[in-house]
Amino acid sequence: MSAAAPHLPVLLTEVIAAIAPQDGGRFLDGTFGAGGYCRAILAAAPGCHLTGIDRDPTAAERGLALEAEHPGRFAFVAGRFGEMARLLGEDAIGTLDGIVLDIGVSSMQIDEAERGFSFSKDGPLDMRMERDGLDAADIVNTTPEADLANILYRYGEERLSRRIARAIVEARKAQPFRRTGELATLVRKVVPRHPDGIDPATRTFQALRIAVNDELGELERGLAAAETLLAPGGRLVVVTFHSLEDRIVKDFLRDRSGAGALPSRHLPHGGVGPRPSFSLIQRRAVRPGEDELARNPRARSARLRAAARTEAPAWPQTTGRAA
Repeated sequence: MSAAAPHLPVLLTEVIAAIAPQDGGRFLDGTFGAGGYCRAILAAAPGCHLTGIDRDPTAAERGLALEAEHPGRFAFVAGRFGEMARLLGEDAIGTLDGIVLDIGVSSMQIDEAERGFSFSKDGPLDMRMERDGLDAADIVNTTPEADLANILYRYGEERLSRRIARAIVEARKAQPFRRTGELATLVRKVVPRHPDGIDPATRTFQALRIAVNDELGELERGLAAAETLLAPGGRLVVVTFHSLEDRIVKDFLRDRSGAGALPSRHLPHGGVGPRPSFSLIQRRAVRPGEDELARNPRARSARLRAAARTEAPAWPQTTGRAA
C-alpha cells in the first residue's frame, strides 16, 4: 500500500474493518487524496463498485489512473464531499453501502511547500485545496483585527489569538504577508514555545487553513449528505485529526443515534424528535496503536468514529454550527 501512494493512509486496517466492504456493494471515498483507502477497499471486495471524490485538482491524475486500473469498478469525481449527493445524483440516494471520510489536510499537501500549508517549509501563503478563491494571504492581509483574532481562536483554539492578530495587523502596515515563513516567524516571536515542543505557529496555520477551505462547514454538509446516501445497514466511517472536527462528528452521531430517547427541546411541548438514523458501531473513538505511531508519527491525533445507517428517514436539514 505505501509503495502505491505518496503517504501512509491512517488507521487503514481499522477503516476497512469498520466499512466492511463486500462484493456487490456500492462505496464512496469522499476524500480520495492519494487513493490509499480506495485501493484497500477495492482489494478487500473485488466485486464492489467504488467512487472517489476530491476537491484538490492534484488528486485528479491519481484518481484517473486508478480508474484505468479498475475499469467499471472505480470512478473518480472532482468536487467537494459536502456536495456528494449532488455529484452522485438522485439515483444514488439511499443506495450506498459505505462512505469513508478522511478529514483535513493530507501529508502530500503539507509536504509540498508551494501549496502554503506548512509552517516548517517556506512557500506562498496560499492553503487553498482547490487553488481557487481567497487564499490565506488575503485573509491575513485584509481581515480586521477583531475578526482575525476570532478566526484564530475559533478554528485554531489559540488562547493568544488577540496578541497574534494585533501583531499581524501592525506588521502588515509596513509590508503585506506573502510567504508562510514570514507569518510563522512573526507568530513565533509573540507566542511562547509549548513545553511539549509543538511549534507556536501550529494553531495559527490550522485556523487559517480551516477558514480558507471552510473545512468545518464542509464536514457538516458531508455528514448530512452521507445520511441521505447510505442504504439501511450502510456504514459511515470518519477519520478526524483535531478536536474541532472530532467534536462535530461525535455530536452528529450521538444526536442521530440517540434521537427519540429524550424529549427534544427543538419541538413544541417537549415532543419526541425523529427516530435514530444511525446506530453506533463503537461507543468510543478508535485511536492508532503504538505500532502505527512508530511507522507514522503524523497519525498521533487521528480519531475514527463509525456508525451504521438505520431504516429511519434522514433528519430534516438544519443550519450547521460551523456554516
